[in-house]
Amino acid sequence: MSQTLQSFLAGQMAGVADELVAALNRLPADKRTIVPMGKARSAMHQMAECALLAGASVDMLVAKAWTMSDDFTEYETAKAKLEVDEAACLALLKENVAKLVETIKSYPTEDLDVTIPMPWGPQTCAEVAAYSYWNMYYHQGQINYIASMYGCLD
Repeated sequence: MSQTLQSFLAGQMAGVADELVAALNRLPADKRTIVPMGKARSAMHQMAECALLAGASVDMLVAKAWTMSDDFTEYETAKAKLEVDEAACLALLKENVAKLVETIKSYPTEDLDVTIPMPWGPQTCAEVAAYSYWNMYYHQGQINYIASMYGCLD
């Protein structure tokens, strides 16, 4: 029996979010907001991005349109607040991933090919649905790399 894109992504999304949180938890609390070498992104900066983009993906899938401000001002402001409030960031990640899972589970197959104009170029709804999955795996690796620099990687 073959699996639909929706069932695959919905089935994997919560797990990757849990793995992302586990990566963050490998770091001591006092290392989570440090910018490695003064140039990279902190672990919390990456967590805030993942939390916000999961919610933005839900909004775009429902609207089948770009729903963020083109100048990213609201996004950057929200991200800055979440970077320094770990409890709020983790709560939002959990909430938005749950919403995304439910949205993807019930997403009509015929709408997966709908194209959404984005500031960087068009993306299909399938690509939007998959973005948070990819993004969380990517940032899990980045956060684990930070943990490895501190000798915290198990």
